[in-house]
This record gives sequence, structure tokens and C-alpha cells, in this order.
Amino acid sequence: MAAGCFRRSIALQLSPILEKPPENLIKSISAVPVSNKGQTADFQLFIRSVLDAGYYSKSDIQVQAQMLAKKLKCNAIVSRISTGEGTVNFTINRELLSKTVLQQVFEHGSKYGVKSELFSGLPEKKVLIEFSSPNIAKKFHVGHLRSTIIGNFIANLKEATGHCVTRINYLGDWGMQFGLLGAGFQRFGSEEKLKSNPIQHLFEVYVQANKATEEEETTKKLAQEFFRKLEAREEQAMSLWKRFRDISVDEHTHMYKRLGVHFDDYSGESYYQEKSQEVLKMLDTKGLLQKTKEGIGVVHLPDTGDQLTVMRSDGTSLYLTRDLAAAIDRMEKSNADTMIYVTDKSQCSHFKQLFKILELLGYHWTERCQHVPFGKVKGMTTRKGEVVFLEDVLDEARSMVLENRASTKTSKELDNAFETAEKIGLAALIIQDFKGLLLSDYQFSWDRILQSRGDTGVFLQYTHARLHSLEEKCGKISEVSQINTAFLEDPQAISLIQHLLRYDEVLYQSSQDLQPKHIVDYLLKLSHLAAAAHKMLPVKGSASEQAEARLCLFQAVRSVLASGMKLLGITPVNKM
Repeated sequence: MAAGCFRRSIALQLSPILEKPPENLIKSISAVPVSNKGQTADFQLFIRSVLDAGYYSKSDIQVQAQMLAKKLKCNAIVSRISTGEGTVNFTINRELLSKTVLQQVFEHGSKYGVKSELFSGLPEKKVLIEFSSPNIAKKFHVGHLRSTIIGNFIANLKEATGHCVTRINYLGDWGMQFGLLGAGFQRFGSEEKLKSNPIQHLFEVYVQANKATEEEETTKKLAQEFFRKLEAREEQAMSLWKRFRDISVDEHTHMYKRLGVHFDDYSGESYYQEKSQEVLKMLDTKGLLQKTKEGIGVVHLPDTGDQLTVMRSDGTSLYLTRDLAAAIDRMEKSNADTMIYVTDKSQCSHFKQLFKILELLGYHWTERCQHVPFGKVKGMTTRKGEVVFLEDVLDEARSMVLENRASTKTSKELDNAFETAEKIGLAALIIQDFKGLLLSDYQFSWDRILQSRGDTGVFLQYTHARLHSLEEKCGKISEVSQINTAFLEDPQAISLIQHLLRYDEVLYQSSQDLQPKHIVDYLLKLSHLAAAAHKMLPVKGSASEQAEARLCLFQAVRSVLASGMKLLGITPVNKM
């Protein structure tokens, strides 16, 4: 890897002076972010990171930096050594820098960045990721959008960095609400409506049944009785429930196709109904299960004093009990190194309680479980008003992109305008969602997300399409070794090369904290730098060698831009 080989070279020179193995120094040497103030060095070593523990003032650190810089020497790789604020800075030979970076981008393709020394030596791990997890018999709610795209990003990132990932969609397909739906359908349902508009009809039945329980006791008792039959696996109740589930999975599969998301395992709470009874026996055997006067099963948490309900008075299971059964079953079957749950932050206490009970049961693998919480989206509306369903949001994004295209004179004729608009609209939604830290709430805004020149998904798609168009007009470079990189010493070209150099660090940072923000910021900066370079470094009309060198650089930028977008769950478009 380009950055890796330069870091190693610097580390080898630092090693005898600092009396530390090169391997221990590599992660302390970082690529310098591109500055608007002009040319900078390519790498920097923060002196504080290599000092032994203890207090050092700013002036002490500066003295240490200057002393270290004097002991180092330039060579065929490092052309200049200088000091900054608490850093020793290294400038790489310009031609060597450009040639190495471009060769590695072309050679590694979509693996560029992950073949870095930053990732070397990291073992391949088994990772289970539970995300999306909508309720069946209901339309795909916008509340599940964040879990779906965040979980998909984490899965993409883990796979890209060499791990074995299983994507789990843990469907909400059990519980008292299905007692209500089953009883409601028997009372208010219509086979004709179920065939013509299945999900909408089930939603209407649920609302009607819910209203009926508020007005009289009969429906409530019928719902409890229907759920009891489900728990007992009675054939008639199970048959009706299975129809609801199959209809829902078909509907959700269509929505996942639009989002570009897939799953390896569609499990559900229903699968763990019987296993949850085994969990209750386990809790009882270990003396953790206690019963109230009403016969409700509870578990006391010693640290917090919380009393958690794990069983109803009639012996049926709860959401928490089924989550315990699911965690135990998954780990027994897979022995995963990591199990990640992606849900909104309102479930933080639920997962703390879940992990604590597992710990009390003696499962040491609990420390391998991780909850990735996220904030809420505020103000998500369409032109029709407040929205509840994700389909409406995707339709609105697509129609607004199509309208914008129709009103723009520079828009190109497309064979698949509808499909392209869908990809651009989804990119707009994903980038707005991923621009901040996941835990933050954010205000949704159509005006902001669909701007073609701002920090938006539309701008990323526009940049990718523009660079692809350049390749179509001028041809692709197939042999990088023949490129004369002496023609890439303009400030705009050097800035792009330096930014490409940082890609592995950005991927590494995201792989550590699972935040897509780092990659989003990187790709937006890359697109802005590419726009500036495209204006100042023309390919058409330039001398042959110069044109080839610039085309090679723009092709490398498009390759990295496409790879980063795909990690985020965005399909790059070639024309807009």
C-alpha cells in the first residue's frame, strides 16, 4: 500500500533513534490532511505519541521534535524533513509519491486502502450484525431507515476489511400485537382486501382491533386467547400468522431491493418462543427467576436494583426473554467474535439489561456483544405532509430528482432516468444521515440534501458521473507504469495525491469506531478537490504526456470515490 510503504520507510529510520520496533511506530505516523493554505508535508509524527509517560510542556515537546528532526536524514524517499507544532514532518519525493499512489490505486482497485499496513496482522473475525428488524404485518416504517442503512454500512465495512459477516434481520413477528392482529382479522378482515392490498389491509385491521380494545373487553380477551394459541402452536392460529409473515417478508424484500440491502438470515422472535422457555428454566435453576404474587416472572439486577419482567403471569414470553434466547442460540451456533446490534438510542437501557442478565447466567462472551445506538430523524415530511412509511420518502426523493433534472438545461438524456433518479435520491438520503455522529439527532431537510453543489450525496454522484464522462471522452489508462508523473506537480494534482494517501487512515478510523462520518467527510473533500483540479488541469487540449498523466489521476480519484460510496451503501451513477 502506498501510504504503508512510506510509513514503513519512515518508521525504519526512526526505529534506532527512538529505540522502538518499526511496527510500534507505524500507527504514530499519519498522512497530513490537505490544507487550503497551500502545500504541506505528506506525513507527520506526533512527538507526544512516542514519548514515555509523563508530563511534557509544549516547549519541551517542541525541543524534542527539533532534536529528533536533526538526527534524521533525507534519502531517496524522503526529500524534506521539518518540524511543526509538536510534530516532525516528512515530505516524500514528488514523482515517487505520485507514481506509488497511482500504481497502488490501479493495482488494488476496490481493495485500495484496506491493503494498508494499518490493517495487516489483524485477524479475520466472525461478525454477526443484527439490523433493520421491522415488524411484520406493517408497512416499512421510516423509523427503521437508520437502522437499515447504518447496519448495512457496518456490514460493508467489516467485509471490506476482511471479516466474515453474517447480516441478521431479526423480524418483529411475535408478541401480544399478533394476538390482536389475529383476533382482529378473524373479526374485521377481508380475504378480498388481503389479496388486493395486503399490508395496507393488515394495518387497517390492526388499527380497528386496537380501537375496539379501548371500547370493550371482548376484543382484548380474544387477542389474549389468540396469542395463547400461537404460543401453544395451534394449527389454525399458526396458519393465519404464517400468511401474515410471508406477505410481510415479500413486501420488505421489495423495499430492501430499493435500498440495495441484503440479509443472510431472516430470523424472528417467533423462532425463539420455545427457546425462551428454556431460558426461563435456566434463570430458575440459577436462582435468578423470582415470581410476584400475580405469578409474573422477574429478575433482579444486583448492581442497579432494577427489577426486569421476563415472563407474564400466564407463562408466555416477552421481548427481553426472546432476545436472551436469540443471543444464546446465535453464539452457541456461530461462536462469533463480535455480535453487533444496531438500534436507536431509546433501546440503550434494554441492551444494558440484556447483557447484564447474560453475564449473570455465566456467559463470558457477553463482552463480545456491542450495541451501536443512533439518534432520531426530526421533521421527515413529503409535500403531502408528515410521513410514516419509508416508501413515501424514497418515492419523494426520486420524483424530486427527476423534477430537478427536467428543469436543468445541462441534464443529459438517459436511457434509465427513473433508475438513475432512484440511486441519486438514495445517495442524498444516506449522505445527509451519515454527515454527523450516529448518536446525534438531525433535522431532515429536502432543500439541503438535494443541492448539487453542496456537501450532499447529489454532489458525490455528480462528481462520479463527471469523472466517468471524462474517461468516456478521453479513454481509460490501462498501464500506469508508462505515466510520466513529472506532469503531476501542479498544486491541485499534489493535493489530490495527498488526499488519496489518507484513505487507509480514514477507513481504519471508521473501522475502529464504526462511524461513517469519517468516510463521508473524506469523499466530500475528495470531490471538492477533484472539481478544483478538473477546472485547472484540463485533459482535452493538453500535450499527450500531460493529458495522460492527468487522466490517470482523475481515473484514480473516480475509483476511490466509487469504492467509498459503495461502502456507505450508495451505487455510483455514470450519467446524470
